[in-house]
Amino acid sequence: MLVQSTTTTDALGAAAAATPARPTRARYAILALILLLATVAYADRAILSISAPGIKGEFGLSAVQLGYILSAFSWAYVVGQVPGGLLLDRFGTKAVYLGSLIVWSVATFLIGFVGEVTTDLSLAIGLLFALRFAVGLAEGPSFPANGRVAVMWFPKDERGLATSLFASASYFAVAIFSPIAGWLVSLYGWPAPFFALGAFGIVCGILWVALMREPRHHPWASQAEVDHIAAGGALVDIDSKQELAARAPASWALVGKLLGNRMLWCAYLGQYCAVALSYFFITWFPIYLVQARGMNIMQAGFATFVPAVAGFLGGMAGGVASDMLIRRGWSVSWARKTPYIIGMLVGASLVLCAFTESNVLIVALMALAFFGKGAAAGAGTWAIVSDTAPREAVGLAGAIFNCVGNIGGIVTPILFGYIVEATGGYNVGLYFVAAHCIVAALVYLLLMGRIERVQAA
Repeated sequence: MLVQSTTTTDALGAAAAATPARPTRARYAILALILLLATVAYADRAILSISAPGIKGEFGLSAVQLGYILSAFSWAYVVGQVPGGLLLDRFGTKAVYLGSLIVWSVATFLIGFVGEVTTDLSLAIGLLFALRFAVGLAEGPSFPANGRVAVMWFPKDERGLATSLFASASYFAVAIFSPIAGWLVSLYGWPAPFFALGAFGIVCGILWVALMREPRHHPWASQAEVDHIAAGGALVDIDSKQELAARAPASWALVGKLLGNRMLWCAYLGQYCAVALSYFFITWFPIYLVQARGMNIMQAGFATFVPAVAGFLGGMAGGVASDMLIRRGWSVSWARKTPYIIGMLVGASLVLCAFTESNVLIVALMALAFFGKGAAAGAGTWAIVSDTAPREAVGLAGAIFNCVGNIGGIVTPILFGYIVEATGGYNVGLYFVAAHCIVAALVYLLLMGRIERVQAA
């Protein structure tokens, strides 16, 4: 009996050893963390538009002057992309993202003091532009860092959802922080949102230090989870000390390859058009609601909530649909491009706002448009970077993509300001923004070709 019992115990132990451990889900905690940071980053960009009527009134800014201040972030953000990407590839995601977060949070906090420092128009414009420029420069590495985290932690057939969440953070940020910012402005004046978000960013830096690890060294990730994501195409070791130390600096040949690839340039142009739409939403849309539609600041803050939620839900829908198509056997190319094309065509519906006087209908149309744009961004922007970036230059590839794309964040606020000044209204500006959606859909449909990972050598 003892022999039989021992044999049975040995058999059960062998069976247990043969049964693979159930994978943990640490990657979703990491995803929640980068979503939080991306939301804070976009909130820091968006709150200026909520505070803008108060700033405009206090300092007597014109629409063109306000347009330049609204664009200041993007000038620096574009400049900071490639250096930020190189820093990420050289020093890893955790350290570079932390430094970025602390600097942009402090700069955001300081914007709230501009009215205490001066009432002079020229000096106020200079300070506002400089501090917004500092926020943009510091945020340069943030979204390439998010892209690195997605490549590091998520297999290919889950990456669409992962990237869609942080790509849709602009809507999540507006949905959460615009009503709060409107409420703070109405109670305490325009500087209040800058103080609140600057302080919150520092708290998020503490969370980042506490929770972020690479997959093989994260205490919440089992070996089964690491094996699962690695088998699905995740580059789990790109932030390891060994790989960072062994990695050679990016060569001009590699930069040339990233800048000379037609598929990538179509992705860059697609990101440019998507960013143009986003920056209309987070810069001029609340101002449009106040100046053209007669809402007060608090009403405008809450009116942005519905389109923002719709955009976020669209981003999730686009990412989920793209991943589902891959699991059903579609090629990565069409699984990414199809939701993007359909979504951008739906986004063009915002032009219908020029033909209605109903504020309720305008909010509904914006919600439809940003659901479409969110679906497009969720499937066909950062997911494509994750699918195509060379292993040796994930940060640099994301930086170039975001650099070209965020030129739209410079052009759109400025040109929209000139259009408003020249026409005395907003309708032509709506045509201008909607045209980007049509162009983007055509680029992906007719010019992009096959989506595949670029080889460094």
